[in-house]
Amino acid sequence: MNVICSTLNAKYIHTNLAIRYLKAYASPEFSIQIKEYTIKDPILNIVSDLYQQHPSVIGFSCYIWNIEETIKVISFLKKIDPSLTIVLGGPEVTYDTAEWMKRIPEVDFIVMGEGEKTFKDLLTAIEQNGDVSQVSGIALRQEGQVIITPQTNKLDLKDIPSPYRFPEDVPHLGKRITYVETSRGCPFSCQFCLSSIEVGVRYFDREKIKDDIRFLMANGAKTIKFVDRTFNISRSYAMEMFRFLIDEHIPGTVFQFEITADIMRPEVIEFLNNEAPKGLFRFEIGVQSTNEYTNELVKRKQNYVKLTRTVTMVKNGAKINQHLDLIAGLPEEDYNSFRKTFNDVFELRPEELQLGFLKMLRGTGLRLQAKEYGYTFMDYSPYEILGNNVLPFSDIIKIKQVEDVLEKYWNDHRMDTTIEYIVTNTFSSPFDFFQDFGTFWDQEGWSRIGHQLEDLFRRLHHFLEDSQVKDLDIINGMMKYDYLVKHKFKPRKPWWEASFEKKTRNELYQQILEKPLLLGEEFTNLNLDEKELFKHTMIEELSFNLSQYLQTGTIEKGTFCLLAYFAPSGNETLIFSFDVRKAGLIRLCFYFH
Repeated sequence: MNVICSTLNAKYIHTNLAIRYLKAYASPEFSIQIKEYTIKDPILNIVSDLYQQHPSVIGFSCYIWNIEETIKVISFLKKIDPSLTIVLGGPEVTYDTAEWMKRIPEVDFIVMGEGEKTFKDLLTAIEQNGDVSQVSGIALRQEGQVIITPQTNKLDLKDIPSPYRFPEDVPHLGKRITYVETSRGCPFSCQFCLSSIEVGVRYFDREKIKDDIRFLMANGAKTIKFVDRTFNISRSYAMEMFRFLIDEHIPGTVFQFEITADIMRPEVIEFLNNEAPKGLFRFEIGVQSTNEYTNELVKRKQNYVKLTRTVTMVKNGAKINQHLDLIAGLPEEDYNSFRKTFNDVFELRPEELQLGFLKMLRGTGLRLQAKEYGYTFMDYSPYEILGNNVLPFSDIIKIKQVEDVLEKYWNDHRMDTTIEYIVTNTFSSPFDFFQDFGTFWDQEGWSRIGHQLEDLFRRLHHFLEDSQVKDLDIINGMMKYDYLVKHKFKPRKPWWEASFEKKTRNELYQQILEKPLLLGEEFTNLNLDEKELFKHTMIEELSFNLSQYLQTGTIEKGTFCLLAYFAPSGNETLIFSFDVRKAGLIRLCFYFH
């Protein structure tokens, strides 16, 4: 029997752990072939590739991001080969299973919940022409009726074979994200999350997991993401794993975790700040809302004071990047309340702030309570809300405008100095800046067209100019600095008009050539001749002392210059700032390796 386990990932860099568990558990009785695609792949290409494998059974792993495209693939396959057995599994079809069976008549079976043993039992029954109705935890068709069999007890995770060691995966480990699971279940009961449905937390064998991680690193895995819903629910377990990863990691590897910040003890953070190499770990923290009443309604226990302590300590340690999540549209959180949530969390200055919108996932308590809060939401995945009793669709549109520019101007870190100054000094709050800019962005039609890096700077400048901000000259200088410091080579066409006419620029360069020490010893040591100076540097006028601002956060107005030197090798960019009138100098130095 030729069996394929397949899925459509959101991107090529993602890998599907579920189908690898199925393959591992079914071995050696069944040799399963894994076939992964993306939701952007042409449907006919996927169908053609699967058909040419001559399968008798294909199992698809289904999620909110791929179910609609998966349905199209299934429909084509069944038209081409009606004898093909189609099996679905995954969180999207585990709930409302009978409804899925009715909606997709091409599907023969649905495996519900934890699927390793169930899928293997189903394959055995199919191969032996047995009674599939005796397989636990599936939906099937009998005499035109949908039959759902009872699910069995959860598996002992220590008995599940490793899904990480397939030879065909090894060549791709360095190019894709590797997902690792050390536990299943969640101790919390957040009503918007599927993880709350499974009570309790079960762990895989620690030593086997460590051996698997050693294998993955030794074979080139660079990004390893733990999918545990709360990695640090057991402090002793988390500490043991942190210690192991610190001691045995291979340089260049990054580990990402979902943690619950308010239960992390200060001594754990101190340990990480002292022991972890910079960049080794990355934390994803779900804040969702700072509205206590909202959190109470969704049964989310969160001590925001302790969460703030954790995030602040981690940030001050400067070892671990943090990704914080918000959800717009939770019960009784209106536009003004969400504005406060956003500002509360932005105050922590996370490296990334993800603004998402509530999705009414099948099986969740909040979906069952949708009428109580007046929710309307998409009929098809991803079931994103369209409004509720306190947040109309018009407000959702406004928050989406915030999301758009937040991603481009904060999370992508293209102009950190500029944005920090703007949200601190120019607008009444960070949310108000992103909202005003996002609305302007949308009105200009920029959300419907692409952009280059220079476009982002021009568009921000256009918005600030239109808003008639009082300190545009200062912001312009910071934007120039942010633009230049991100470049490895001298930009051919910056987003601004040059500060100096050719004659003035030449005069400044002549003064620098005559007295290079005005720019400091480091500049002098470059030993630039006239040709190199003109070819590899840029000089721009500033209306404030950039160096002083970066060091102290204070603005000293005056006539200053910024000189950027771009090494021909592309390995080094140096930025020098000096007072034109006083010929004094404080230099700034940045390296790109």
